[in-house]
Amino acid sequence: MAKKQKTAFVCTECGTEYPRWGGQCTSCGEWNVIKEIRLGAAASKQSLKTAGYAGAHSEVKFLSDVDLAQAERISTGFVEFDRVLGGGIVRGSVVLIGGAPGAGKSTILLQVIASVAQKGFSVLYVSGEESLQQIAERANRLNLDARSIKMLTETSVQSICDVVDSEKPVLLIIDSIQVMHTADSDTAPGSVSQVRESASYLTQYAKRNNISIFMVGHVTKDQSLAGPMTLSHIVDAQVILSSTDDARFRVLRSDKNRFGSVGELGFFSMGSSGLKEVKNPSAMFLSRADEPSSGSVVTVIWEGTRPLLVEIQALVTESQYGNPRRLAVGLDQNRLAMLLAVLTRHAGIFTANDEIYANVVGGIKVTETASDLAIIIGVVSSLKNKVIPHDVVFFGEIGLNGEIRPVANGFARLNEAAKHGFKKAVIPKANAPKEPVEGLTISAASTVSEALDAFGYF
Repeated sequence: MAKKQKTAFVCTECGTEYPRWGGQCTSCGEWNVIKEIRLGAAASKQSLKTAGYAGAHSEVKFLSDVDLAQAERISTGFVEFDRVLGGGIVRGSVVLIGGAPGAGKSTILLQVIASVAQKGFSVLYVSGEESLQQIAERANRLNLDARSIKMLTETSVQSICDVVDSEKPVLLIIDSIQVMHTADSDTAPGSVSQVRESASYLTQYAKRNNISIFMVGHVTKDQSLAGPMTLSHIVDAQVILSSTDDARFRVLRSDKNRFGSVGELGFFSMGSSGLKEVKNPSAMFLSRADEPSSGSVVTVIWEGTRPLLVEIQALVTESQYGNPRRLAVGLDQNRLAMLLAVLTRHAGIFTANDEIYANVVGGIKVTETASDLAIIIGVVSSLKNKVIPHDVVFFGEIGLNGEIRPVANGFARLNEAAKHGFKKAVIPKANAPKEPVEGLTISAASTVSEALDAFGYF
């Protein structure tokens, strides 16, 4: 008699499992996301479930006895891509790259695998969504040397690993993980169970055989990676490729990286010959109008391991209704409200009856607090209709008592501003450099009022 097939109830948003169906997931709080899945009887279930994602058991060791040798890395040939990965592709690592349709995921991976193949490494590109002819046409359009790129169209992870056993590539591309399936689950490809089991199988295989794997993942409407949350826990690195407001540019962002810094950004431009690196991303975000305008301010943020100059625009206008709006794009809206309260209390500038809009030019999202001073200056500039010259830069964190707190890497930020032709900087007093920065006049302030007075326009 056939065995009764087991079922489970899994949240499609976060991957939490439940013994029975429920209307709301208690982990992520979403409604109507718990789905019933079938758990197939797997021939290799024991080896998969007991080995863990690392792929093998290890003996108990003292931490001091662990080998601290640096992991072997392979350069992709793209400095910006290597930066996001932490210095190149780590042998035996698994990287999940996501992005919206048309962002360029398949394009950049095809360029990367062609570059790695030119260095003499064996590579394999596995496509489950496109035909070989489509990929060949893309390679021809990108003017890539396709003679060393091995291709395979397959969606079974067991069959893929059998081919990898014979070909022994150093780099394997899986495009995409959502269409792969494994014999360990009888559900349809793309389901929570299939994505989780396929990713687990490939990760264990990569660790056991020291093969680097890039897996392409789809994204949801809120730009987060589709599939169970366990997918992010399985992989070693997770990067997202997205476009800026200017469709010509792409930003590669690291959300998770076991071999490098999180939050690192890589910048590319999209052209007819594929994605090209942007060597000077600050210039990309500083394409300002010829005539200075009120409310436009430049600040220096820190992304990953480098400074980045961005323009912040503020607009203050009289409210036509009883409840003035506060809208922030690319900034934390709650922090904007806090800064406006500090401006009222400690600088005597009243904005409660005005509508205030703040925007980061270029579509980049600013998450650090070093932009606080620039936001306040931009708001006051728009409110007073005073123009900020193009050659002035601001950075500094604002406290609730109106003090300007120092930020990390202040000297590197000043050097980046001077390199791009800025003549004056208003910064926290604690960030004032001991040595002068060539070509840059520095005004250090300890409070918001001092910063406004030091600038001399308000």
